[in-house]
Amino acid sequence: MIKKAILPVAGFGTRFLPATKAQPKEMLPIVDKPIIQYLVEEVVAAGIEEIIFVTGRGKRSIEDHFDHSFELEYNLVEKRKHDLLKEIYKISKLAKFSYVRQPSPRGDGDAVFRARELVGNEPCAVLFGDDLVDSEVPCIKQLMDVYEKYGDSVLALEQVPEKDVSRYGIVDSILLEKRTHQIKDIIEKPKLEEAPSNLSIVGKYIITPDVFDTLEALIPAKKDDEIRLADAFKLLLRKKPIYGYEFEGKRYDCGSKLGFLKATVDFGLKHPEINEGFKKYLKNLKIS
Repeated sequence: MIKKAILPVAGFGTRFLPATKAQPKEMLPIVDKPIIQYLVEEVVAAGIEEIIFVTGRGKRSIEDHFDHSFELEYNLVEKRKHDLLKEIYKISKLAKFSYVRQPSPRGDGDAVFRARELVGNEPCAVLFGDDLVDSEVPCIKQLMDVYEKYGDSVLALEQVPEKDVSRYGIVDSILLEKRTHQIKDIIEKPKLEEAPSNLSIVGKYIITPDVFDTLEALIPAKKDDEIRLADAFKLLLRKKPIYGYEFEGKRYDCGSKLGFLKATVDFGLKHPEINEGFKKYLKNLKIS
């Protein structure tokens, strides 16, 4: 069983400046919940009980969000807003939360490695805040099911348009069964003519302890450079199989302005409080 999840949230969110100058990009709201809460709810729905945030400077509001807020809760009690109180209270009860700092921005691999001592010698999930997937079965649970079958690291995969291939890490793979691939190689942001496929890696993984060992081996070689998770996977491929799964669901790239707006619109249209009014507004909207 996968019991723990790592959520690296130490990035600067430069693509959303100036909105992220004084708040983490992971705390930007989609309708009425921050992006990071959607990810936490995803792993909790998959049965994961412990969540490790890898934070950096300026990320204190994430810790506050998943902690009790006595003053707010007391105020809601006083005003008899019991439905809101219930929503606020359950946030801190979603899972067991731990926090570790990444002192400087040295790459996503370094961020994941910082959680090693809290994970211990067991497999775990890793989710990055840019990728929100709306699906019937939580995306990370789909990867967990593949891990339970094969017993090695699993990467989330998605087919992307050819024009976007050069923006992603692309895999060369063998299709084992429907949606399940054994990965042969990973090419970071290849030119279209050099890409072995249009299967891109999405920021959700199940990783085994071997990944931490491989990241540790990379650190001396990249003393003054970023440690990339993709580099660790490429190195690990020489010794062990890694699998990929084309998940079912719709992905939103919430690390881009357009992806964030698409998520806001789609989730707004499904929100029970505003969906009818929002739908009416969009129908009447005149786009020049």
